[in-house]
Amino acid sequence: MRIAVAGGGPAGLYFAALAKQLDPSREITIWERNAPDDTFGFGVVFSDETLGGIEHADTEIFAAMRGEFARWDDIDVHYRGTAFTSGGHGFAAMSRKRLLTILRQRCLALGVEIKFRSEAPDVERLAAEYDLVIAADGVNSPIRTRFAETFQPTLEARRCRYIWLGTDLVFDAFKFHILDTPAGVMQIHGYPYSREASTFILEVHEDVWERAFGEVATNALPPGKSDEASIELIRELCAEVLGGHQVFANNSKWTNFATVRCATWRHENVVLLGDAAHTAHFSIGSGTKLAMEDALALAACLQEQSTVDLALTAYEAERGPVVASTQRAAQASLEWFENIGQYTDQDPHEFAFNIVTRSRRVTYDNLRLRDPEFVADLDTWFAERQGSDVRPPMFQPYRLGSLDLPNRVVVSAMDMYSAVDGVPTDFHLVHLGGKALGGAGLVMTEMVCVSPEGRITPGCTGLYADEQEASWRRVVDFVHGSSPARIGVQLGHSGRKGSTKLMWEGIDQPLDDGNWDLCAPSAIPYSADNQTPRELTVSELSEITAQFVESARRAASAGFDVLELHCAHGYLLSSFLSPLTNHRTDSYGGSTENRLRYPLEVFDAIRAVWPAERPMTVRISATDWHDGGIDADEAVEIARAFAEHGANGIDVSTGQVVSEEKPAYGRSYQTPYADRIRNEVGRKYGVAVIAVGAISSYDDVNSIILAGRADLCALGRTHLYDPQWTLHAAAEQGYPIPWPKQFAAGNRRPQGGRTDGPKPRLALIRTGEPKTAHARWRPE
Repeated sequence: MRIAVAGGGPAGLYFAALAKQLDPSREITIWERNAPDDTFGFGVVFSDETLGGIEHADTEIFAAMRGEFARWDDIDVHYRGTAFTSGGHGFAAMSRKRLLTILRQRCLALGVEIKFRSEAPDVERLAAEYDLVIAADGVNSPIRTRFAETFQPTLEARRCRYIWLGTDLVFDAFKFHILDTPAGVMQIHGYPYSREASTFILEVHEDVWERAFGEVATNALPPGKSDEASIELIRELCAEVLGGHQVFANNSKWTNFATVRCATWRHENVVLLGDAAHTAHFSIGSGTKLAMEDALALAACLQEQSTVDLALTAYEAERGPVVASTQRAAQASLEWFENIGQYTDQDPHEFAFNIVTRSRRVTYDNLRLRDPEFVADLDTWFAERQGSDVRPPMFQPYRLGSLDLPNRVVVSAMDMYSAVDGVPTDFHLVHLGGKALGGAGLVMTEMVCVSPEGRITPGCTGLYADEQEASWRRVVDFVHGSSPARIGVQLGHSGRKGSTKLMWEGIDQPLDDGNWDLCAPSAIPYSADNQTPRELTVSELSEITAQFVESARRAASAGFDVLELHCAHGYLLSSFLSPLTNHRTDSYGGSTENRLRYPLEVFDAIRAVWPAERPMTVRISATDWHDGGIDADEAVEIARAFAEHGANGIDVSTGQVVSEEKPAYGRSYQTPYADRIRNEVGRKYGVAVIAVGAISSYDDVNSIILAGRADLCALGRTHLYDPQWTLHAAAEQGYPIPWPKQFAAGNRRPQGGRTDGPKPRLALIRTGEPKTAHARWRPE
């Protein structure tokens, strides 16, 4: 087999070494445009997990690397005159130049041909002459560009600039230094990579960079030249951190990080590797780490499969999900640093936990295993701030307005589609009563509709008739009489998303018969299958407002503790907020202020009749997941408007506004929106922020609460799976909360037992022939 490799960086070299080792008969040639000594950059970082794969794949390479490692377990966070240390993280770094030397020497010893100072021949020629072409030609890959129609790459330039430097100050841990400068907040990422030096990255938001460096930075530097004017200013700004040590450059210049994603990594017998295929922000680790993991997986697949085609298919199937997961974590970390300004008034304890857990890969439970003292200190601080005893953060009490909640867990509003003529049935009593018995602090009803035509489906509940009010009172009385939980009602109107089938009959699909007329801010159907609603007149708006007020009165009479106004998910009030669904030209359409006008009128009218001592919250969609719709910036404005009108809480969901949305699903994927609203609105106005969406473990809840990303966490499907989830979470964390006396005999789990703690992300398995010659790491 003949293999051509374009690019002599770590990805190309490591693949060539492994592929040649596994089959010495392979003819492998590497083209590298630079000279052997033209190495840019400073240190590269590896996790212990990655090193395990490298050790088993090629012991000679690993032995040579091991002799160069600078190792550390600690992350130090320096912020507002404090320093917090989190231990147990297990990383190693080494000089990039030494790594390349080791890999080159190994390739040459195995018989790989390396052509330095040589551009790779035309890729179509290579593809014709070689069995396999490896495009390891970097983030600006010419080969990826050549076959862009197949690879479908996207390059997303971000809002921070960074510059990669070195220093002879040898850090004793991974360092985050948060600098408060006259131009704004800057952050240093630093780590040792040898006995003599450390990597030193300064990252700043574009706005801060413009104020600090805009007049001194040198633009359009030739290759190999560094921005000396900026570096001199950096020496001054970072003098206290550096303590007189030198800063040195190596092709160091300001750049914006670009996230590279591709629809596929292969074109016939050409395959992308490393940065050519994908990038992940440096704040969660090294691109070199990902590139070498790619190389290991590709070499293994080539060995295991009978053809190149099967090998490339297997490689992408194996690495694709791993890389996507890494990029999601990197995106969370990247965005955290872009928005670091919103955290700089956090207490140092909260900030330290927040920065360490920013990617959501490191969590409360994970840190408790790594560094129990660090978490114990945070638990003590958080308990003191609540005026409570030490307990898991999710079980700290919370005051929502003037309402005391026993813990931070909310059963999210979930439509059950099981009412009869809007009347909740025994099903609702069992459903909501069971969740209250399960230990949650607050149980929310489904969206309760304010009129028959305001229902989503014929099975939706309402609060516009005496029989409905009486049935709801039965549910409320049970919750109050049988549990310490509080219960809230969510009021809404379906708008253009009404008159549809029950969820299990066809979600968002119109009824086969018996449809009712729909209304909306504008005559725009939800989808081509749905009815076109009529545009509401001003007098009709007043009528609907009166319906909300009447339902609120009934909710108060039924005894609900909390009222939530549903302004999310494309229902009527949400449709007024979004520019995608509100095309009105009167005072209720156009600007954000105008689009807020009607939802705020409804809110104010309800607030006027809702008992003053009972809190009101608002659910919003913080993004429409569609171009031209609501985004995070506008969501902050919307949340602020409701806070200024007296909302006690903002329940932060996303999407479901337009059928063409493209959500970025993932674990806790909506939490960043709650995070921003809490830190920009909630803290200022004393308004609770509720995070919701793909939060499924008590570890997630503890992490979100302790990091200050939300005050409460709403879980929906998790409670459908386990109605006693909160009781079980307490038992598994060894925290005693009262069980219903009828359930007490079942509370026999040994205190301190844990079932959903962190599990190893990678598991060592052996593959290939002979089995003793090759091993690698892959996801479980």
